[in-house]
Amino acid sequence: MPLSSRFYIILLFAILFSPLIQAQAPGNFIKASIGYGSSSSYYIEDYGSQDEVDVMGGGLYLQGEYIIGIKSWFSVRPYAGAIFESVDKNQNIQNQPQYKVTTNAFLMGGKVRFCAPIPWVAPFIEGGIGTSIGKFETFTPNVNFNKSSVLLHIPFSIGLAVGRHNNFEIGISGYFHPAAKQSTGVFAIGYTFPLD
Repeated sequence: MPLSSRFYIILLFAILFSPLIQAQAPGNFIKASIGYGSSSSYYIEDYGSQDEVDVMGGGLYLQGEYIIGIKSWFSVRPYAGAIFESVDKNQNIQNQPQYKVTTNAFLMGGKVRFCAPIPWVAPFIEGGIGTSIGKFETFTPNVNFNKSSVLLHIPFSIGLAVGRHNNFEIGISGYFHPAAKQSTGVFAIGYTFPLD
């Protein structure tokens, strides 16, 4: 069968069965996520003789979301979470600054999700705005930020919702803190519980 014929057959099936496909039914849900977060500076830094030293902070990431499913492909998601990071101190470096980038904060905000309405494996993209409350440290050759404060952050995520009802999620998120000149990358898994 020629490739063009296969394409048209697949397109026909997709059109005929698209009303039956839902990535996640509209309604209300709760999602719990756990993962690993790692913070780094906004800039490409020159650490001198510390090129082999890991200055990025890393640690536990937790988050909960209340999901308002408006359409099978669109939802609004208020969230609350936390990131707890640290950096291993290297005692072998003599007379050198101990550069580090860490975030230890509670996160809250809102985001929206656009999801491809595909059963079993549904790719998604999210974006929004939020606030972080905690301690932020960005100590690098170009930045010296060390504050316990309330800062604006911008969340962005991509991932896959998997399973028969797309209840399991695997995703990569970024939380950008412009004031602290740092960003936190997160790899997380999550599970969604229906409330309706």
